Amino acid sequence: MATTPTAEHQFDIPEVPSPELLRERRRLHTKLKLATQIGEGIDGYIIGGIGMAMGALTTDLHLSTVMEGLVGASPLIGIFVGGPLFGRLADRYGRRPVFLVDMLIFLIGSVLQFFVTDGLQLFVIRLVMGIAIGGEYAIGAPLLSEYAPRKGRGRLLASLEISWYLGYALATVVGAVFENVHGGWRYTLASSAVIAVACVALRGGVPESARWLLSRGRREEAERLIARYGIDIDVDAELADTADAQAQGLRALFSRRHLRSTVFASVFWAALVLPYFAIGTFWTQVFDALNMGDNAVAALLVYSFTAVAGVTAGCLVVDRIGRRKLLIPPFWITALALAVVAMWPKSTPVIVGGFLFFIFLNAASSALTAVYPLEVFPTSLRATGVGFASAMSRVGAAIGTFLLPMGLDRYGARFVLLVGAGVLALGGLVSHFLAPETTDLDLAKAARTSAP
Repeated sequence: MATTPTAEHQFDIPEVPSPELLRERRRLHTKLKLATQIGEGIDGYIIGGIGMAMGALTTDLHLSTVMEGLVGASPLIGIFVGGPLFGRLADRYGRRPVFLVDMLIFLIGSVLQFFVTDGLQLFVIRLVMGIAIGGEYAIGAPLLSEYAPRKGRGRLLASLEISWYLGYALATVVGAVFENVHGGWRYTLASSAVIAVACVALRGGVPESARWLLSRGRREEAERLIARYGIDIDVDAELADTADAQAQGLRALFSRRHLRSTVFASVFWAALVLPYFAIGTFWTQVFDALNMGDNAVAALLVYSFTAVAGVTAGCLVVDRIGRRKLLIPPFWITALALAVVAMWPKSTPVIVGGFLFFIFLNAASSALTAVYPLEVFPTSLRATGVGFASAMSRVGAAIGTFLLPMGLDRYGARFVLLVGAGVLALGGLVSHFLAPETTDLDLAKAARTSAP
C-alpha cells in the first residue's frame, strides 16, 4: 500500500506558492502542453490528410485496391512498431530525448511525401512516419501526465484528443483547398512539415520527468525538479511501484499484476478507433456506397468538425462524471447507431442522424484514450504500456482500414457498418468488466486500481 509522504519526503514547497514558483510552473506547463498537443494534432492531421488525398493520389500513382489499402493503413502499421519501441526507450533512457527525436523523424517523412513517384514509396514513407507517431503516443501524453496535478488531470490529458481531432479537421480543410489543384494531394500530405517544425522548436527546453527520475533512482535530480516547479507527487507511492516493473521491462505488461491493465487499455482503445479510422480514411467510398457521393467532401468536413465538438464535450465532462460513465454507455449507443444506418442504408435522415450520433459520442469517449492508458500503468512501465496499447489499437485500425475498401467492393456498406457496430459492442463489454475508476487519484495510486 502507498503511504502518505513522510517528513523524509517533504520538499521545500510552500503551501502558498511564491509568484516566482507560479511563473515557473505556468511556463513549463504551457510549453509542455503546447509541445504535446501539437504532436498529438499531427497524428490526426496525417490521417485526415490521406482521407482527402486518397482519391487523387490513387489516380495519379495508379494504385491497385491492395496498395490503396496499404497506403491508407501504413501509418497505423508503423504505430504498431513505434509505440512499443519508443515506449521502451522512453522508460529506459528517459522521456526528454525520445520526445525530440520522434518529431525530427516525422518532419523528414513529411517533406519526403511530396516527392514520391509510386505507391510503394508512399507506403514506406508513411510507415516510417507511423513509427514516429507511435513514439509520440508512447512519450507525449505520458510526459504531460507526469507533470499534471491530480485535480483536472483528466481534462488536461483529454485536451490532447481535441488536438487530434483539430488536426484531422484542419487536414480536411487543407485537402479541400488543394482538391482542384494539379498534384494538390502532394501539398496536402507534405504540409504536415510546417506543424512539425513548430513542434520541434517547442521541445528543446522541456525538462526530464521527475517521476521517471524517481523510477530510476535519481532522487536528488527529481527533488530539485519537484521543488522548482511545485510538482504534485506522492513520492512514497512512486518509489514503491518501481522495482518489479523495472526489472522485467516489457514482460511486466503480461505479469499477473499488470495483465488486466494491458488487456483493458489495448482493447478499449482499438474498439474506439477502428470504426473511426476505417470509415474516415475511405469516407468518399463509403458515401458512394450509400448513394450520397455528390456531397462527400462537404460530408467529410461535417464529419470532422462534429468529432471536434464531441471530443471537446468529452474533455469538459471527463473529471465531472468519471471515466467509466464516459466510456461504457457511449460504446453501446454508437454500436446501435451504426447498426441502424446499416439496416436503413437508403434513408438520408437515418444516414445523417446515425453517423452524426456515432461521430459525436465516439469522439467524446475517445478523449479517454489520452487518459486511461496513462493512469493504469505505473511510472516505470507507463511509456511502455501506453506504447503497447497504442500499437494494439492501431493494429485493429490498420486491419479495418486495409480491409474496408475490399469489404465495400465485395459485401457492400451494410456489412462494413455491422462489423463496425460489433467492434464497438465488444469494446463496451470488455470495458464493463475491466475499466477501473481513476478520477482524481494520484497517478501511482490510479495504477493500482487495475491490479488484482
